[in-house]
Amino acid sequence: MSDDTPRLPEVIVFDVNETLSDLAPLAGRFADIGAPTHLAATWFASVLRDGFALTATGATARFADLGAAVLATMLHGVSLDRSLDDATRHVLGGFTELSVHPDVVDGVRALAANGHRLVTLSNGAASVAAGLLERAGVAELFERLLSVEDAGVWKPAAGAYRYAAQQLDTHPTQMMLVAVHPWDVDGAQRAGLQGAWVNRDGGPYPSTFTAPDLTVDSLTELAERISPV
Repeated sequence: MSDDTPRLPEVIVFDVNETLSDLAPLAGRFADIGAPTHLAATWFASVLRDGFALTATGATARFADLGAAVLATMLHGVSLDRSLDDATRHVLGGFTELSVHPDVVDGVRALAANGHRLVTLSNGAASVAAGLLERAGVAELFERLLSVEDAGVWKPAAGAYRYAAQQLDTHPTQMMLVAVHPWDVDGAQRAGLQGAWVNRDGGPYPSTFTAPDLTVDSLTELAERISPV
């Protein structure tokens, strides 16, 4: 498939963390507890690493549990202004206050107006996605909020995307995964979905992954590119 002529999908499947939500404020949560702000990005990447590792061994864990475990390791030796338990609750609590990226609301509304079925599939909890979309005022546009917690495997394992297809009573070929993470786009395409990479920062796509079916710089551009008219 050419990047210029994507097949029109019936279902748009959104990744949540970083794709819809802006995680930048989490750095402030680290500062609040007396930890360096740069640890926020390292922490999030480490949670994903450990989730992928467990999936590779046939095990699984909730995002929140892995998040707490990684914090316990990462904050060891850091001079915090509160107990580790309180620090962990403060950092993880930041997910309940995150906002969406500026292009999300208009993009989601345009995609819904195009007639696409909209769902989420997150490595985090469905409740986090629900709160995020409710704060953004677009929750009613989503048919389902799915989580790998119910699939039993983390993305990018094929079972996570197949779980979504089963829940939606559709075929993977009728679905398009939308994500800022190349590993997610690659995993979805290997599972039979189309993949749209949201490249907000203009960086290169890793050559070791399957090239995305579609590359856009925003969800509003995505809506324009896959409009049925």
